[in-house]
Amino acid sequence: MRIKTEIMDEKALDRAITRISHEIIERNKGVEDIVLVGIKTRGIWLAERLALKIKAIEGVALQTGVLDITHYRDDIREKQETLSDCTTEIQFDITGKKVVLVDDVLYTGRTVRAAMDAIMDIGRAKSIQLAVLVDRGHRELPIRADYVGKNVPTAKNEMIIVMVKEIDDQEGVVLGEEE
Repeated sequence: MRIKTEIMDEKALDRAITRISHEIIERNKGVEDIVLVGIKTRGIWLAERLALKIKAIEGVALQTGVLDITHYRDDIREKQETLSDCTTEIQFDITGKKVVLVDDVLYTGRTVRAAMDAIMDIGRAKSIQLAVLVDRGHRELPIRADYVGKNVPTAKNEMIIVMVKEIDDQEGVVLGEEE
């Protein structure tokens, strides 16, 4: 893969997280009954950052969870009988809560559909909202994000790569292209 251009540097990524935090607070008229659930892998770290920003703004620590959608993906031919190897970590009841799903990139919508199925198996949320760092288009399902850090129209042969320090030892978002 060849890197074509930098979409966001570390400061731009931080500004996007700050903006999304404010939008979540504004849309929900505060933070009452909101929980953040990061879709594995980079969505986890973005959810944690949103929680820190919201705490700095509102003075309230939101509960955060980790959602592993592996067993809900529609590209797995045979559903596994057990979810024992699932690494979902939601240590709180989501019933009646406003669940904000957090992911790094929104593309076809299939990951989000799988995440919604997983959330509905866990409990009956009051609502499910979606926050993504980058929306690159090319939807295959009728899904849209409620909160978007940046819209980046892409070609199908291009890729959005989100890097976070916790995993990649660097921060930013780049646009790559298959060679």
